[in-house]
Amino acid sequence: MRGTDSDVVIAGGGMVGLTLAHALAQGGLDVAVVEPMTPAAMKDAKFDGRVSALAFTSMRMFRALGLWDRLAGAAQPVNDIVVSDAQLGKAPSPLSLHFDHREIGEPLGYIVENRHIRSVLLEALAEQPRVRLMTGLLIRETKTDADGVTATLSDNGHLRAALCVGAEGRDSPLRESHGIASVAWDYPQTAIVTTVAHARAHNGVAYEHFLPSGPFAILPMLGNRSSLVWTERNRDADKMLALDEAEFANEIRLRFGAHLGEVTPEGPRWSYPLKFHLARAYVAPRLALAGDAAHGIHPIAGQGLNLGLKDVAAMAETVLDARRLGLDIGTLDVLRRYERWRRFDSFALAAATDIINRLFSNDIAPLRLARDLGLGAVDRIAPLRRFFMRHAGGDIGRLPRLLKGEAA
Repeated sequence: MRGTDSDVVIAGGGMVGLTLAHALAQGGLDVAVVEPMTPAAMKDAKFDGRVSALAFTSMRMFRALGLWDRLAGAAQPVNDIVVSDAQLGKAPSPLSLHFDHREIGEPLGYIVENRHIRSVLLEALAEQPRVRLMTGLLIRETKTDADGVTATLSDNGHLRAALCVGAEGRDSPLRESHGIASVAWDYPQTAIVTTVAHARAHNGVAYEHFLPSGPFAILPMLGNRSSLVWTERNRDADKMLALDEAEFANEIRLRFGAHLGEVTPEGPRWSYPLKFHLARAYVAPRLALAGDAAHGIHPIAGQGLNLGLKDVAAMAETVLDARRLGLDIGTLDVLRRYERWRRFDSFALAAATDIINRLFSNDIAPLRLARDLGLGAVDRIAPLRRFFMRHAGGDIGRLPRLLKGEAA
């Protein structure tokens, strides 16, 4: 047996796994995190070019965990969101949807580079005595019994815990080894991600242009920079990625528009094939899934990480409440409370993003007219507009305590 036993072992040291480790440790549990990558690789700017749009409820959770002060300097507040429908090379429809943060009294969210989130989580966990971060290793297999779970590592070491959490991403080996099936399909789209500099200030405004090939999101970053999440049809994505700098910049300008002045690409380009999946179960004896191991959705609404952080908040509250009551935290009776809490919400958001993508990613004239009228109608009905703003911020439904800014 390697080292001492832990209460929880987490497979996957990404943003969801590390946040969960921090939340559980703050609640008094001993946690081991097993991650194949090294901290240096996870923090390398070349590893992941994406940014995350943190909802204001996610910000509250980071604040409750004592992490926000470390992260705030790298976070760009989102003051407004403008959603519009457009044809390539033409002006957006005048029937757009505008979310203004002044209506709800706080920023609509925060744009943060993923590498900064990982760095903050890793630095905080290095100071947390209840967490062991074991890098360069995989969980090869798990064996459960009446008293707990034994995880065998890729170096033949072992970890013993009451609960194992699969947070290793959408191809979760733990999900597969426990026979948990998924509903899944590939989208005929690829997300191209890059950073651009622009001549004018963005003033904290995020834009989402719906183009026939898919959404083109312009996400404000610190300084006169924005992150582009450019959804392109698979057959065209490779061609775009192969363009030289001048041609690539021209394609961006064609979609970006002139509202921020001259636009210049900065740094590398990344591409991510888009997929959908939902696990048919989120728990098994001594196992719980979180983040992309449980669900993978289209990035059209920028909610992927927020969905995973909701899992973190709900699981932390479920597990810590059970421990305070003296219950075994790895039993199905305990874990099914977490599953009931999270499964329907995940399904609803996944279905909504899938429907929106299918509705908007085309150039069919009757559909274009219907969606333009829909955007315009929501923009003019203040209560409905504010509901969607709250929904985007994750502030709808029965929230776990962490998402309210309270201790778990």
